[in-house]
Amino acid sequence: MAAVAATTDRAATSPDGFAAPAFQRRSFATYAALDLGTNNCRLLIARPAQHGFRVVDAFSRIVRLGEGLSASGRLCEGAMERAVEALKICKSKMDHRGVTRARLITTEACRSAANGVDFVQRVGREAELELEIVDQRTEASLAVTGCAALAAPEANAVIVFDIGGGSTEIVWLGGRETGRDPASRIREWASLPIGVVSVAERYGGVEVGRDLFERMVTDCSAALKPFADKAAAARNAPGFHLLGTSGTVTTVAGIHLRLPRYDRRQVDGLWMREADVLSVIDELVAMDYAQRQANACIGRDRADLVLAGCAIFEAIRRAFPSPMVRIADRGLREGILLRMMHEDRAWWRRRQ
Repeated sequence: MAAVAATTDRAATSPDGFAAPAFQRRSFATYAALDLGTNNCRLLIARPAQHGFRVVDAFSRIVRLGEGLSASGRLCEGAMERAVEALKICKSKMDHRGVTRARLITTEACRSAANGVDFVQRVGREAELELEIVDQRTEASLAVTGCAALAAPEANAVIVFDIGGGSTEIVWLGGRETGRDPASRIREWASLPIGVVSVAERYGGVEVGRDLFERMVTDCSAALKPFADKAAAARNAPGFHLLGTSGTVTTVAGIHLRLPRYDRRQVDGLWMREADVLSVIDELVAMDYAQRQANACIGRDRADLVLAGCAIFEAIRRAFPSPMVRIADRGLREGILLRMMHEDRAWWRRRQ
């Protein structure tokens, strides 16, 4: 089991998915956003700040809730137990920080599992948390809200993608940034039935040579093709680029930077050239399993998943060639926080 990763009272890179006024309301409101995915359980607790929000606590743990789901169609007992234990820690953190408003979502694993609703009810009983199974459109929209601030202001089209454990959300953002909710810029979107866990379980994630990797890319490209056809015009728009958010793309960025250990501050917002992305993917394909485990930006918990993620990344890159890709270490949780704060007008103070 991965160690708890938490930080306290650190300033977030301001994810201004909405244009916040230059002043804020004095408030002790504390917000929590939880994303229980197919592979990870992640929590952010934050308070409104002048240009977005300030993170006061965070938690991330690999729980592999979707382990075996593609074969059985059900969440297995071991995976549910791991998730519940992680959620109990999240509940403790929320109580300790005095959270006043929260949104706790779960995505593809619970959407597709025959016992997904039963599991949500179990979480209510055992962890005292009310999970919301969100639909695919909501998941895509929240991911866009969370990371769209990293889209180049001059870009008339951006393909935003979030490679998850059980699915990949991909969105065509059209038009230039306006300061309004970036979800209003969505032209096309899709939730693809490919994620790092499902692809790795299908092909195996331990021994992956060049031939097997290319087969993975080919199958991912087939899943992507209907969306790629609908969003074909994006490729020719002025300023077009890719914007990726997921453990896969941040891992690729960390390896590119030769980080001795992963550092969000150096990765979030990084621009990578196409040649640099290809170089890292080639390097990963050439590594054996032990080498991937030993890499500090991958680690033992993700060594069998990283090439599945790279296959999805490469399929997207081939469908939407772009000289530059921007890397986002932000997404669903940040989108949830920004939406709640926007709804509460958390950046406005009452007029006298």
